[in-house]
Amino acid sequence: MLDKNLIQSTSSWPFVEVRKLLKDRKDIIKTKKKIVFQTGYGPSGLPHIGTFGEVARTSMMINALKHIQKIDIELITFSDDMDGLRKIPENIPNDDILKKNIGKPLTDVPDPFKKFSSFGEHNNEMLKDFLKKFNFDFKFESSTSNYKNGKFNNSLMRVLEKYDEIMNIILPTLREERRKTYCPFLPICPKSGKVLEIPLKFADKKNGNVTFDNNGSNLETNILDGNCKLQWKVDWAMRWFTFDVDFEMYGKDLTESAILSNKICKILGKKPPNGFAYELFLDEKGEKISKSKGNGISIDQWLRYASPESLSLYMYPNPKRAKKLYSEVVPKTVDEYLDLIEKYQKQEIKDKITNPVWHVHNGNPPNENIVMPFSMLLNLVGSSNADNKEVLWKFINKFHSKITPNDHPILDSLTSYAINYFKDKVEPNKNFKTPNQNEKKALNNLLLKLEDINQNFEPEEIQTIIYSVGKENGYEKNLRDWFKLIYQVLFGEENGPRMGFFVSFFGLKETINLIKDKIK
Repeated sequence: MLDKNLIQSTSSWPFVEVRKLLKDRKDIIKTKKKIVFQTGYGPSGLPHIGTFGEVARTSMMINALKHIQKIDIELITFSDDMDGLRKIPENIPNDDILKKNIGKPLTDVPDPFKKFSSFGEHNNEMLKDFLKKFNFDFKFESSTSNYKNGKFNNSLMRVLEKYDEIMNIILPTLREERRKTYCPFLPICPKSGKVLEIPLKFADKKNGNVTFDNNGSNLETNILDGNCKLQWKVDWAMRWFTFDVDFEMYGKDLTESAILSNKICKILGKKPPNGFAYELFLDEKGEKISKSKGNGISIDQWLRYASPESLSLYMYPNPKRAKKLYSEVVPKTVDEYLDLIEKYQKQEIKDKITNPVWHVHNGNPPNENIVMPFSMLLNLVGSSNADNKEVLWKFINKFHSKITPNDHPILDSLTSYAINYFKDKVEPNKNFKTPNQNEKKALNNLLLKLEDINQNFEPEEIQTIIYSVGKENGYEKNLRDWFKLIYQVLFGEENGPRMGFFVSFFGLKETINLIKDKIK
């Protein structure tokens, strides 16, 4: 447990939110002797990083809570898999199967991947497998299962009992035409199997028997045991009521829905949970990341290019600020992660708990000396033509013989990630510059200086020499252009590593040969 004064003074957002939660729900938590967190997932498309972010951030709060108070904690990951399929995702194979089943509950739509009994089950399993990779401690709940096994029955009867009050909350928010047909209950059509949005004609509040107007014909059913599901905003409030949820975060686009669901939860008879609206994730065009579009970087892509911990780190800072999420952010995030790991070991406890890696690693970050940034490793992959980690390690050990994969597990994992990222994202986009006569002269002068020194020079000494050559060859007013020239000629990019460090690590002789080769 952390010092109470330290907990109260830290500005780290997970601690801020937990302090607020414990204060706002003090009496409820005291009675329950338990705190329930919930995250939601709509399995109409494959899980994406936004889904992960919700679970990761909630888990960071739970970790903070465990350092404040000993109490039973539960994290529910709820899948709204009884929702009707409304549109066809763009990144799904065999979409003819989906087109034939528009409107049916996701757990009644055949799996286009032909791996599971339904499309909903397929996406649920993808979500569970993914979250398990990160060792999240969660309890999965399926909407379909809870409706059909009767877990929601008492709550559904409560919704029916409070029908008029709920309608008074929802109807003013709807367009006039929609008001005429709106009903919190959505029957599952016995003939088509589709989730219907049709008006209610009659309801027996004692036994749950209801009659709907289905295009002029009566549809008689019962609201219990999965014969009906609830409209989204009422469904959300009903879950809070059923599971006694104390906290749930959600995307900013659901703020209005959350306000209405809060009101409905109160009508049902319980205090709504504390909420936290986070900003949305955007792709490189600034458009919202969508499950159906599959835009932005996918979960699998990130994990091909970088560690799970780096992805968790990306979720930590400023949750209420929109973030662009595409492949080019990966190297920067990895380097930030490495920098924070290095700083952590030297920090006092008050600074450690504001260091994002404390939250990423549940209060126990690894202790490893960081040998090089990820950006440097990417350049080494290109310079050495390494196509597997064994080759890259041989190259690293050529100059740093005491470094081993066992002693440097973070670096060891980075070697594979760097090769993958370089092959997929860097190499196809390289554009090497052919230097003109003046530029070639400047680079030859750099060669002469480098040939005059030895491998024992410190990185900063080498960096100073490179600076001096630039100033002596016409770049004294804009050294950025000097380094841009070096990067474009040697690496085929406008940006690159700190050259003094690169020369020291890559090797003086090897750097000289690289420059000669590129000048030719």
